[in-house]
Amino acid sequence: AGVAAPKLFEAIAISAIPRLGEFDSQNFANTAWAFATAGVAAPKLFEAIAVAVIPRLGEFNSQGFANTAWAFATAGVAAPKLFEAIAVSAIPRLGELNSQEIANTAWAFACGNCLESGQIAVIIERIANDTATFDVVQLCQVYQFALHVMVTHPQIDVFASLDMRELRNTFVRQLSPRPSRLQHDVSAALIQYGWTHEVEHVTEEGLSLDLARTTPKHAVEVDGPSHFLREVGSGRLVENGSTRLKQRLLAALGWKVAHFRFDEWDQLETEAAKRHYLEAKLAVFS
Repeated sequence: AGVAAPKLFEAIAISAIPRLGEFDSQNFANTAWAFATAGVAAPKLFEAIAVAVIPRLGEFNSQGFANTAWAFATAGVAAPKLFEAIAVSAIPRLGELNSQEIANTAWAFACGNCLESGQIAVIIERIANDTATFDVVQLCQVYQFALHVMVTHPQIDVFASLDMRELRNTFVRQLSPRPSRLQHDVSAALIQYGWTHEVEHVTEEGLSLDLARTTPKHAVEVDGPSHFLREVGSGRLVENGSTRLKQRLLAALGWKVAHFRFDEWDQLETEAAKRHYLEAKLAVFS
């Protein structure tokens, strides 16, 4: 229903951990999916689920594999043993996964960054055989997976199996180059500071950058609320999986990126405070 209920999620996170032994495969997948979809980080719960799920992956159907992998990836949870176990269990059963499950799982594996070359090859072959069945959202997930493979496993020729040009074009068409008020404020402050830049730059690979200089590859990303989950209990903001994946891809492609967080920027009440913040953040380019 899209209702923000932090106290409820906190209570569920606390209550669920000692009762995970009562969960079946669908309970595990649905719980992780619910927290990730709501943008709620629950590290202790996810850690406990990861430990409990690994020996029981044989009980999962295709949707359970896909939803669990997607939830952990979306939540930005580093769970390499879980991702490796899901890969071992799910890849021999790829024929059971529909297009949405394949796309979600491939994207999740890109976030998890744990696949071996042979596993990647099997996934790419399955994607190539069923590309016509993917919708636009799924094609965008596939492109991010393929881009991840390009930068992490350059020995694998994704161009031989996938139409990377068309996938990139589809991905770029889904970008929304509508700068936010926060982005306008940061841009104006940077210009006043002397850091001139292009707004909404799209890289050769199709990744969007809020504010960028192409020579050298320096960029500022203005991270609004959609880049984060909120942790139960502490209320701390935690970067989500999409943001972390993009950061890794940009770094691998040679970009240095300064991140301006909305919650930090909103606390700067004077021009002097903003200037000090700019100097600190732009130091990453030194």
